[in-house]
Amino acid sequence: MLNRLEGLDRVFQALADPTRRDMVERLVQAPASVSQLAEPLPMSLPAVVQHLAVLESAGMVSSEKVGRVRTCHLEPEMLRRAETWLGAQRTAWEDRLDRLGAELAPPEDQLRPQR
Repeated sequence: MLNRLEGLDRVFQALADPTRRDMVERLVQAPASVSQLAEPLPMSLPAVVQHLAVLESAGMVSSEKVGRVRTCHLEPEMLRRAETWLGAQRTAWEDRLDRLGAELAPPEDQLRPQR
């Protein structure tokens, strides 16, 4: 199970920051250069590069340099792994809550109207 979940800690750590979540959301739309990603952010270009390094180390983003332009691309596999893990947790909690609801529900004979 640990091999299957390998890297999820880094994914969740990377997604814990709102700036990095914003970058991921923008890369979902289309690949972007580092300067395009930095444009709307209130921080220096070196700070943006540091955020991108965190996303790259988590396996969520890859980049390639052509000439003087570094273009970033989203790598969806790690997001799929995180989504799968979250879905399994949601299912487990829904099952637990369903069982709790069944335990707390009044017995069926109490639900019938009295004659």
